[in-house]
Amino acid sequence: MEEKEKKDEKREELETEDIRNSQIEEMGQVILDGNKKKRKVELLTIIGEVEGHESAPSHSKTTKYEHVLPKLAIVEDDNEVEGLLILLNTVGGDVEAGLAIAEMIASLSIPTVSLVLGGGHSIGVPMAVSADYSFIVPSATMVIHPVRQNGMFIGVAQSYRNMEKIQDRITTFISSHSEISQERLEELMLDTTQLVKDVGTMLEGEEAVKEGLIDEVGGIREALSKLYSLIDDAQ
Repeated sequence: MEEKEKKDEKREELETEDIRNSQIEEMGQVILDGNKKKRKVELLTIIGEVEGHESAPSHSKTTKYEHVLPKLAIVEDDNEVEGLLILLNTVGGDVEAGLAIAEMIASLSIPTVSLVLGGGHSIGVPMAVSADYSFIVPSATMVIHPVRQNGMFIGVAQSYRNMEKIQDRITTFISSHSEISQERLEELMLDTTQLVKDVGTMLEGEEAVKEGLIDEVGGIREALSKLYSLIDDAQ
């Protein structure tokens, strides 16, 4: 009997490992539950380009919002999930998709922590600040720039006002979920001295914290420690 039980346990472990590997491969998602306190934490990665209503080229690394939104709904509905850790290394992408993900993260009832690795550019900024607490590694960067328009653009006043409204939605969200003011964000967006042939600002890790955009400089150890602390406080 003992031999059979050991084999069953081994088989279950292998099946669990296969499920985790499949989740990572398909959607960059996995459950973290091997910590000392056995806290059940959902890991979500925002990698590459945030893909919206149109598919990105097949050679591009993308995060598909039609995968992320249902997953976040499942996380909220799962009584066993105690916290969410978001890892970001993104160049940005679709504005509507990025804001939708950011709003979903911000509305979760469980503690959330984000960690910017490599880059949290463009629409990645709202997603980074949407968590209850945010971290950035020293070498990471965040690019803040005005809204871009792809495809056909009608050169009339209405188009300009629409672009302004979209940009206002982004700056309002960022300022309401961080310590940076909307006015300062707009200053950084319109800076012409930093980016070659472009308008905007690139902030490195410590600069993002000094501007009030991100809460703290730190890595995965600090991010998980903070998340466990938030979970303990919520108990």
